[in-house]
Amino acid sequence: MATSAAFFDLDKTILATSASLVLTGPLLKAGLIGKRDVMRAAQSQLAYHLLDATHERSERVKDDLAQMVSGWSVAEFDAVVASALTESIQPVVYREALDAISAHHAAGHDVVIVSASAEAIVRPIMRLLDADGMIATELEIADGRYTGGISHYNYGDAKPLAMAAMADRRGWDLERCWAYSDSITDEPLLRSVGHPVAVNPDRALLRIARDEAWSVRRWDQQVVLNRSGEIGLAAAAGVGAAVLAAILLLRRRRRRSA
Repeated sequence: MATSAAFFDLDKTILATSASLVLTGPLLKAGLIGKRDVMRAAQSQLAYHLLDATHERSERVKDDLAQMVSGWSVAEFDAVVASALTESIQPVVYREALDAISAHHAAGHDVVIVSASAEAIVRPIMRLLDADGMIATELEIADGRYTGGISHYNYGDAKPLAMAAMADRRGWDLERCWAYSDSITDEPLLRSVGHPVAVNPDRALLRIARDEAWSVRRWDQQVVLNRSGEIGLAAAAGVGAAVLAAILLLRRRRRRSA
């Protein structure tokens, strides 16, 4: 058994984008959301993705998620996510993240994805990356459907608490562990380990990283990870186009309402 682990945030740390944002198209096609839901989710996710993360933005993302999934079939959502992430969209990842994961595995460390995204979204990415575990948001389920409730929102201080519980089960010493994240909202996650790494940090996190003499890394090589775990150099053109289209559509709506 590994005696230490490396904990990786997902969005904008392993992935060069937001997993939830790129799922809107497949969910719309499957009939699980409507156009109004797409615009609300896009506006919320774009603010979270393109601007510095804040508690208020993260809470808004959580509330939108809970409202949107209420009544969905768990099996249908799982099928849409699996198909979208492994076939249609294919997660756009940082090559440097893949290199870091490989280096930790080579050193005998376990690799765990720690994300505020829902388990159904994180699980297939965890498998593609050959990670050893995940800690994610848990949505409440009754009779095979999401209730709209959230039993565990894996955000902020909840992340290190869940990490400590996993470390206790698996025999890891957190002082000998690593953590990687881009956001000030993950300051508790980074402070909970002996080796914090700020990846493409937002302004607030960069200030803390410099004050604390944490490692700071710049990751910018985007590659596509397909369902067999192979990588290709067809970077984020599709995702970038989708984001640009959403921005332009939002601007048009604002002009019409002005």
